[in-house]
Amino acid sequence: MPAGVERVDDAAETGRPADAPAGPPSPPTGSATATASTVSAAGGSRQAWRVVVGFGVVSLAADMVYEGARSVYGPLLASLGASAVVVGLITGAGEAAALLLRLVSGPLADRTRRYWTLTIVGYGLTAVCVPLLAVTPALGGAGLAVAAALILLERLGKAVRSPAKSALLADAASRVGMGRGLGVHKALDQIGAFAGPLIVAAIIATAAGLLWPALAALAVPAAVAMLLLFTLRNRAQPSPTAAGIRTTGSPAATSIPAANTPTTASTPAASIPAAASAPATSTPAAAGTPSVPRTPSVPRTPAVPGTLAARVTSATGLKSLPARFHWFAAAMALCTAGLVTFGLIGFHLVRAGVVATAAVPLTYAAAMAAGALAALVTGLSYDRAGPWVLIVLPAMIAAVPALVFTGGLPAAVAGILVWGAAVGVQDSTVKALVADLVPRNSRATAYGIFAAVQGIGAIAGGAAAGLLYERSVTSLVVAVALVQAVALVTLIRVLAGNRPSKAVP
Repeated sequence: MPAGVERVDDAAETGRPADAPAGPPSPPTGSATATASTVSAAGGSRQAWRVVVGFGVVSLAADMVYEGARSVYGPLLASLGASAVVVGLITGAGEAAALLLRLVSGPLADRTRRYWTLTIVGYGLTAVCVPLLAVTPALGGAGLAVAAALILLERLGKAVRSPAKSALLADAASRVGMGRGLGVHKALDQIGAFAGPLIVAAIIATAAGLLWPALAALAVPAAVAMLLLFTLRNRAQPSPTAAGIRTTGSPAATSIPAANTPTTASTPAASIPAAASAPATSTPAAAGTPSVPRTPSVPRTPAVPGTLAARVTSATGLKSLPARFHWFAAAMALCTAGLVTFGLIGFHLVRAGVVATAAVPLTYAAAMAAGALAALVTGLSYDRAGPWVLIVLPAMIAAVPALVFTGGLPAAVAGILVWGAAVGVQDSTVKALVADLVPRNSRATAYGIFAAVQGIGAIAGGAAAGLLYERSVTSLVVAVALVQAVALVTLIRVLAGNRPSKAVP
């Protein structure tokens, strides 16, 4: 190995041959510089789109598996002897685990640089656990426990893969427009979320109401998802720094995630300074991507070594993230708390006689289609108009309970479509701003912390929504509106950059 080069990941992980040269070639001079830069930019853009679309197709197949199963979790658990309380506990614990455990998996991805490994393991858990649910009806008394374990393991897979995959995806999307790239990915993802429940419903209808044939059939898209993921992994072509090759003494060495995509096309990777040490007041963006302004940060007071605060800060990577990120996470946690779950929406639709039980999965599929469209539209708008496009999110969330719970079928359908659109924005354009707010080498950590904060909001909001719904629908509508008003004020402060960037406890 050449002197001054330290390998931080093995060749199998990075996808770079072990004997590849470590140093960059001498830069071209004169008119050759512009030509080389143009060619490099075009090649980098094509490679980036391959990664974005590749992950989108993988997510499409994987969401057919997960969302297809999710649409029948309630009936499946009920058929295994679960009460309504048990169903709520199992599904609620699964969603909480999928969000909160990212607080561990995100920093782990940034610390170990094994983004692809964690992504593959996470998708593998989903591909294995969901089809295995088909055998639970044949297990007798043990079926419920096994089903609960498989559902929780599948959600664990989501927690393991999401921060690492989001970091890989954001690195590629930054070269084609962050909002555009994440919007296209989310649109493909939502197509799978739309198709999965429809396929499951069709199989159940042809199988005389039996659930296990539909769950077993999900093994097909699960296998396709894994095949596509391995193909994408093998075809990704990393640059030396992006692949995890650290050059001793290079300030950029630890600032580039193993995204297996080139650095900014016209800028050699070694010339990019470490994000943590950059005094700039804005984050550079790829061509076509709006720059997110930042106020100069005030030095943080380090935690006393050995204390609980120091251990938590070191383990989670909080110290590497700017204050505006934390305020944005707080605003989005309030949005998540106000966004009522589809479980409660479906419960109301059946209880109030708005639709028949068999039609609930169809309304869920329609919501996923609305989410795909919203992700694409707001993603394009983000690249053209900037992050202010997110200002509509609190209003969308506040409108959902007013439409779904207080009107008839037309209002309920409209509310469900708005709910799906809000979910699409949260899962795409919101993530684009997260990526633009934090240093590039801390994106997986940021996504993990962001999801954990959202998980806290989801748990608190879900519990409160259920209690308020039983008490008074009007009180639920008013409470959601008030929470979203606070979220709107916080979001405006973040987007305007008026809040001083100071240490966040």
